[in-house]
Amino acid sequence: MNRLTVVDEMFLRAHRGMGTPIALQGLWRTADRVEPALLRDLHAALRTGPLGRRVIRSRIPGARPRWQPNSWAHPLALPDQPIPSTALLDWADAQGADLDPEFGPGWRLSAAPLDDGGCVVALTCSHALADGRALTLAVDNALAGTPLAAPIASHSDWVDARRQWSIVLGGTARALRHGVPPRPTASQARKALPHNITAGASTPARVTCSATLQIPARDWTRVAVAHGGTANSLFVHTIANMLWATGFPHPEISASLPVDTRDEPRVDNDLAMTEIKVARTDTPASLRRKARTAYEHRMTSPGGIPEELLQVLPDRWAYALAKGAGERDILCSNIGTLPDSLLSLGPHPCTGVAARAIHPGLHPEALPRTRLSGYLTRIADSYSLSLVSLDPAVLPTSAALHTLARRALADLGLTPTLW
Repeated sequence: MNRLTVVDEMFLRAHRGMGTPIALQGLWRTADRVEPALLRDLHAALRTGPLGRRVIRSRIPGARPRWQPNSWAHPLALPDQPIPSTALLDWADAQGADLDPEFGPGWRLSAAPLDDGGCVVALTCSHALADGRALTLAVDNALAGTPLAAPIASHSDWVDARRQWSIVLGGTARALRHGVPPRPTASQARKALPHNITAGASTPARVTCSATLQIPARDWTRVAVAHGGTANSLFVHTIANMLWATGFPHPEISASLPVDTRDEPRVDNDLAMTEIKVARTDTPASLRRKARTAYEHRMTSPGGIPEELLQVLPDRWAYALAKGAGERDILCSNIGTLPDSLLSLGPHPCTGVAARAIHPGLHPEALPRTRLSGYLTRIADSYSLSLVSLDPAVLPTSAALHTLARRALADLGLTPTLW
């Protein structure tokens, strides 16, 4: 679509500091060095592809912002000196700076040689531009020329404004016939206070830590089937158990589950959110049933008020109404199977491919409700599980997150390979 959706605008507001900043990131790891010329070709293909766009605002009240092609891009970032392979994710976390989907390039392609002789390549983009599935589609298009659905042409600003106001006014009037809906309860922001820092001391600048692990697909599937579940319900079960293991005190965990809603291969934010409640007694089998039911009941605006209301209000009002929407105790984003074109970069086979979200500029005084995020992808015969902790009070370092993940997987009889 050539106009921003409600979800697009929520991520755009988050980019401006009204919400949790989110950037999507795809990572490739190879056993040898990738030639700069090959990376420059990939950069050029991305620059003229669907990620090469930016937001243009309308002066007509009520008309949605639209996308405009933008071939300006951050230059390919390629340091000369190798980075430690043990610091790969630390390097990748830093690639989300200076992304601007409105006034500048909203994406960046970076690569770095590793001290083990290999290479890491990262494609990072503002979540306003694309969701996880869309990012893989954009890369598949750049690497293999896989066609994408053509953008839906948009009407003029005047026509779009009339449409938006008609939906908002008509829908709100119908909803108010049943009474004024209660204002949604916004989740309270948490403040970072690591357990090894006393009150009054300064908190660290970094409030997230990351881990990526690979598991053979046959092992992941075997365990899921043995527990009466699916690859997805085993994923939710694993992330929930990790949060229980940190000492999470409540009797239930609320899990946010993104749902891909696209019916054509488009590079946009074509997703909805649903949630399930996870009890300590839940198994992959019971979570499978809960998830199946939840997918039929997506999160919506309260009381039947049309969500388009958020697009005609001033940004700060819209942010106040939607604050914390979609945030739960954990996020379990199953991005799905990645296209085979991502298995190699030119003549260089990839030893690992992963996708995840990062949070550039997240302030320690405004942590979201979400404490732990997980991102699951499959490519060929391997699953990649990427983890991001947003709770420095219990997981202050990547090493602590690694230990937590290995223990949770070991309890299931799974032995991962750590990036």
